[in-house]
Amino acid sequence: MANARDIQLDALRAIAVTLVLYSHFFAAGGSSFVGHLGVRLFFVLSGFLITRLLLDARDTGAFAAGPALRSFYARRVIRIFPPYFAVLGLVWLASEQSRPSLAWHALYLSNFWYARHNDWTPWLLCHFWSLSIEEQFYLVWPLIVLLAPRRRIEAITIGVIAFSLAYRFYGPIAANPALARDLLPPASMDALGCGALLAVRRARGADAPQWMRLAWPALAAAFLLVVWSDPGPANSAWEWPRWTLVQVLPLVPMLAIVAACSNGFGGVAGRLAELPPLLWLGRISYGVYLYHSILLALTVRAQSWIPVNVSEQGPGRFLVAGAATLVVASLSWVFFEKPLNGLKRYFPYVEPSRPRGASEGRRFGTTPALDLQPTDRSRP
Repeated sequence: MANARDIQLDALRAIAVTLVLYSHFFAAGGSSFVGHLGVRLFFVLSGFLITRLLLDARDTGAFAAGPALRSFYARRVIRIFPPYFAVLGLVWLASEQSRPSLAWHALYLSNFWYARHNDWTPWLLCHFWSLSIEEQFYLVWPLIVLLAPRRRIEAITIGVIAFSLAYRFYGPIAANPALARDLLPPASMDALGCGALLAVRRARGADAPQWMRLAWPALAAAFLLVVWSDPGPANSAWEWPRWTLVQVLPLVPMLAIVAACSNGFGGVAGRLAELPPLLWLGRISYGVYLYHSILLALTVRAQSWIPVNVSEQGPGRFLVAGAATLVVASLSWVFFEKPLNGLKRYFPYVEPSRPRGASEGRRFGTTPALDLQPTDRSRP
């Protein structure tokens, strides 16, 4: 059963996907950082939940690396692939412009496609860059968490974060603020690594460092000041430092918020974080993110049938395209994703162990096997 920690993490998913919808449906030009902030929050959540899940399995007495890895990948395929490839099939049928890049998207290399071309074409699938980052993380990170020496995992995680922060110098060195600066995997490993670091610390009985818990409001305020500052002309001396600060400053606030929600807020904040509509949006957030650009395209095409302006960013587009996205994502979850999720039970991270006498128990019709399967608290 989900506990208060995981319920409130669903609320964070809802906030993250709302930031993306606001950026893509409502906000005027120049506010793309809002959507990017939502994506970065998704990354911190993914890093935390996946690492926590893997460490829970590793710390179980009956743990074996091979079965745990196989189960992890099988469960990711069950959860992620069906709606993802359904969208790709629909795009292949409906958008001839997108077909040349579909092989890249099918291989979860969307971020490399857009970085290679330095262009957001096809725009219908441009948000898939972040799903590719997640899948690349899922491919490599379990090998580290489940196979590396247990005492080294925290140092490895810190090293990943440090490498990602060092990657911020890509822009000045290359003298070209191309899409590669944002879309290649190192640009997102700091957010994923921060979430992972929180899970590693929790596994050894610690929490977010005290300086983070104390400093995050000041860093959040500094982030807002940088965002509201004048970016100046293209290729100005302020462009790279501003971009770097916009990327890095929110990490500690997001980590502190994930840590607080995973412990469970009390009082008014806790009740707000557990409002049923917010939790439902968090539950269907993968579908919302996956389908929203297609629903936007269909909404714009149907402008002649819609009494409000959906052809431009604004409240009309946000309400109509947003409502359509929520409906489709809800139907997808209830009739498509959730039933398939039930197949996860066939892929436990840890095989159930049988106490002595299990064979006798089977002979006499009892079931003494003890299920040591760690609870899968990461709903994506």
